[in-house]
Amino acid sequence: MLNLFNLKRLTWGEDTDGKQKVAFSATEVESIRSELADLEEQEGHLKARLEHIDEILRSARLSGYLQMRTRWTALPGEAPPLDDSEVDDWLPRFVVLQGSCIFLYFVSTDISPQDSTLLSDVVEVGRMPFHTQEDGETRYYFYIVTRQGLRYECSSASKLQVDAWVATLQEECKLGSDSTTLDDLSDASK
Repeated sequence: MLNLFNLKRLTWGEDTDGKQKVAFSATEVESIRSELADLEEQEGHLKARLEHIDEILRSARLSGYLQMRTRWTALPGEAPPLDDSEVDDWLPRFVVLQGSCIFLYFVSTDISPQDSTLLSDVVEVGRMPFHTQEDGETRYYFYIVTRQGLRYECSSASKLQVDAWVATLQEECKLGSDSTTLDDLSDASK
């Protein structure tokens, strides 16, 4: 059996009965102990991350990956922002609606969010026209505007996901639903 685990760094020998055995130096034993301690620490960290994401998913009203980008609205007296519609700065984010906040994570297993916004700061939520990309995939869009002038633009390949986010955010922020549907927006973009 030991022949199956013929590791190059291990020294093999035979005991008095002619059976093979592994001989470790004190340095090798300490190195293996250190590696085991590192692995146990990694395991503990991964368990904490899994417990955290489990708690988020259990208590969140909505969560999921969205493509996002942020924009600032021009302040009074500032020049209007440049048309950056050709700029591809969409990044995937794990977005969670939990309690009175929207949390943005880089990935779902992150312990702490990259950014957050209070629902009380949201002044507008609405749909944007959907687009069919060069690869044939249709992307659906919506936006969130805060009272500080920050505009989150979000997209998903799922119309249901976008509809759920828009309806839930409008309800939670007491914004009244917009009367345009995604189908109306597609007719307007033609």
